Order: sequence, then structure tokens, then C-alpha cells
Amino acid sequence: MIKVTRSAVIDAPIEQVWALLRDFNSHSAWHPAVGDSQIENGEPADQIGCVRNFFLKDGNHIREQLLALSDEQHISTYCILDATLPMKRYVATLRLSPVTDGNRCFWHWQSSFDIPKGREREFDELVGNGVYQTGFAGLSSFLRKTRGALWNPDQSAKPPTVAGVSSSGLSNSTTAMRAQGIVANSLGGVEVLKYQDVTAAAPGPGEVRLRQTVIGVNYIDVYVRNGQYRMIKPPQALGMEAAGVVIDVGTGVAHLLPGDRVAYACVPVGSYVSARTMPADSLVVLPDTISDEVAATLMLKGLTAEYLLHRTCRVRAGDVVLVHAAAGGVGLFLCQWAKSLGATVIGTVSSEEKARIARANGCAHPIITNDYRFADQVQTITAGRGVSCIFDGLGREAFEDNLAALAYCGHWVSFGQASGAQSAIALERLSEKSITLSRPVLFHYTRERRVLLEMARNTFEAYSSGILRVDIRHRYPLASAAQAHSDLEARRTAGPIVLLV
Repeated sequence: MIKVTRSAVIDAPIEQVWALLRDFNSHSAWHPAVGDSQIENGEPADQIGCVRNFFLKDGNHIREQLLALSDEQHISTYCILDATLPMKRYVATLRLSPVTDGNRCFWHWQSSFDIPKGREREFDELVGNGVYQTGFAGLSSFLRKTRGALWNPDQSAKPPTVAGVSSSGLSNSTTAMRAQGIVANSLGGVEVLKYQDVTAAAPGPGEVRLRQTVIGVNYIDVYVRNGQYRMIKPPQALGMEAAGVVIDVGTGVAHLLPGDRVAYACVPVGSYVSARTMPADSLVVLPDTISDEVAATLMLKGLTAEYLLHRTCRVRAGDVVLVHAAAGGVGLFLCQWAKSLGATVIGTVSSEEKARIARANGCAHPIITNDYRFADQVQTITAGRGVSCIFDGLGREAFEDNLAALAYCGHWVSFGQASGAQSAIALERLSEKSITLSRPVLFHYTRERRVLLEMARNTFEAYSSGILRVDIRHRYPLASAAQAHSDLEARRTAGPIVLLV
């Protein structure tokens, strides 16, 4: 006999979740693996002893009986009577418990059963992930679609649908969708960007198709367009960040449903489009408190600030840090978040107006410079000690002054190259002050979905608590992406830039 257990927290009140789960036949509405299901003999779906007779979408047939149901303890216990799967003496218990911090509840699902010898690992994976984890993800998605409403078993036990999508949430279309986008027809200046028709393929296994609403513009898009970062093969759409709504999903996707609001910041490049198809694991479901515009600025720039401050160089109270381009999209988030951690922020900017913006967002000492010379002022501000960390998105032209501005044993974090790619650095130059040099990339930090979700949650909470503030000063129609790039490169922008679809 083997035992399988899975637990998780659901972002919904226990009353709402229990109203759904106490219906022994509700699983056909929320579990992605369950097909047609009915209670035998017309009995009520909450009657002890009732039998649900259902098919899995892989063709297997199961009959299960409800053994116990407690509204007071929020417990449901059931067993398998017959199954085409080789599972004997299967008994499972599902329990809900309230969580004290917020409108959430704790879900605990466990079972024990006999299987043929040698297949323990296979069935632990099948039940633990294919049934329990997939079921939890499907239930969470269903609850997001019916937020605030209690389950009524007299209503149709089908998930919400949108045009072109089956009731299971899977795509019932194999055709591509027409869309519009900004395509780089070659590598070079803004003149290579063309607004033209594109297509969004039907989602394959593990994929979703999105209707995008707001697209984030980032300096990395400039690097990709001009060829500094070889990440596209023209003709190809640019962009790595956007927010939108799920249209349909491919097979094997359990954590998303059509209609879910989502956002992402990831490769592959291609977000400058009105609709696209991409891996489902790259997407983060948006809380109600995060608008599409906010999401399209928080995902890449906010997650960048999260990993730079909390993972690459762990900033602590009392630290003095230098943020280059302090009035830029990432720069403002770095200033805001670093100040909340108790650090003193020095920042470089290119104008009086940007100095005012940076100061209003946590930069205690903005330095106005157009020639990448700032070290002397940093040393004056720090009484000759230098800064403990430099967050450098400038690159080549700031090299010498970065070394001069750092304190002994300081940390130089080079995450961008707006002034050009950094030349090779001799180790002897770093040893002059025992300097640590990092060259981090966001997508390496977020390649594990667990870490991506943790970083997104931290960033969303920082926004909801007021640590991060989003002031979108620059909005362009999608067709005007070339103008957005021109303004960004000419330093005519401050803070986030978005394209509206």
C-alpha cells in the first residue's frame, strides 16, 4: 500500500471553496482531467453513500462512493468502487482549514491504495501530480473565474467559456488567429520596425494563446533591435513583457483558464503583438489589485528590481548604494525599494527634471551628469568611503567612475549597457579594492517557475503595500513603437513606457 499527500493554500474564503467541494459531482467543472460525470440513481450529490460515475479525459472509467461529509470540519472522504486503473482499496480524504492571514484556506488531500509491485513511483506521480496538483490548479483557476460567488449545484457544472473555447478550457480550434504587431525586418535603427499583420498559432501542448492589452517597453528591446543582443532572427516581433487575457489553452495546461488575466516577462522575444501563443509556465496570474498597465510595467522592471536588491546584492539598512539612470523604469523601482530597505540612495540622471523625479522616488542624492562622470560627487557625499553597491545599467562609458565610486569590498552589479557593451575587465582592476562584479540576467533567475512565482508575489506585494509606485508618463499606440524607441534612446522619457493595444 502506498500513501500520497498534497497540500496547498487557496486564495479564496473557506465557505466559497467548501460550497463547491461538498458537491461530490462538482469535479467535472473544475478538474481538467475529468470528463463526463454523473451521480447514479439521481441521488443528491451530498448524500452519504452516493456514487459518482465518471470518465477521465484519457479514456479511463471510475466509480467512486462518498463515505463521509462534515460541514463542521470541512472534510470529505470517498473510495473507488471500480476503475479501469489498477488501483485497489483506494480511500481519499479532502480537508479544508481556514488561514488566519486573509481570505484564504488550506487544502489537504491524501489517499492510500494498493497497486502492482514496482509501479509505486509511477502512481505516486500520477495521483500526486496528475490528480491532486492538477486538481488544485484547476480548482484555483475555476474560483478565480467565479470570484465571490457560492457554488450552486443546480446550475450547469461547466466552467465559463469564451468564443472558440470548449467547456473544458481546451482549444477547440486548430487554426491560427490573425493579429497585428511590430516586426523588426532586420537589425538596426528604429526604421527597421514595421507595423504589420502577424498570426497567433493555436496553442499546442503546454501552451496558451493570449489577447494582449498592454505591452511594456524596455531598454533590452533596443539592444535586441540593434543587434547588441542576438536574440531574434528577422523578420520577428520585438518585446519581452506584456499583460493580457487568456483566449484558449492547449492540452496539459491546468493552472490557467480562458478569461484569466495574466502577465509575463520572458523569452522568447515577441510581445509587440496584439495576440500571441506561448508557454503556459511563463505566465503569472494577476491579482485583482494589479491593473494590466501596472502589470506591464512591474513584470520585467519590477522583477528586475526584486532580484537585484534581494538576490544579486542583498541591500540592508545602512547601506549606501548608487543607482544609474535613477529616473528610468528600473531605476525608479530600485530607488523606491532600496529606500524602503533602509538604504541611502545616490543616483545619476541627465537633467534637473529627472533629478526632481528621482528625488521624489527615494533617491536622496541625485547627480546630474551627461558625460558619465560622477565619482568625485559620490566620494564627497560619502565622505570618501564610496558606495557599497552600484546598480549599473549604463555599461562602457561608466567603467572608470564606477571603480572610483565603489567602496573597498564593494559590489558592482552590471545589468545593462545603455552606453555600449562593457569592454573586457582585467581582474587586477577589481583587486584594487577587492571588488565583486556581477553580470546578472533576469531570465536566469526566473527559469524555475517556483522562483518566478515567488518573485512576482514579492513584487506585487511591494506595489500593493506602497513600496513600489507606478507613474506611467509615456503611453503609445502599438503602431507607434518606433517613436517610443526613439524617445527612449534620446533620453526623452522618465519612468515606465507602455504600448496600448
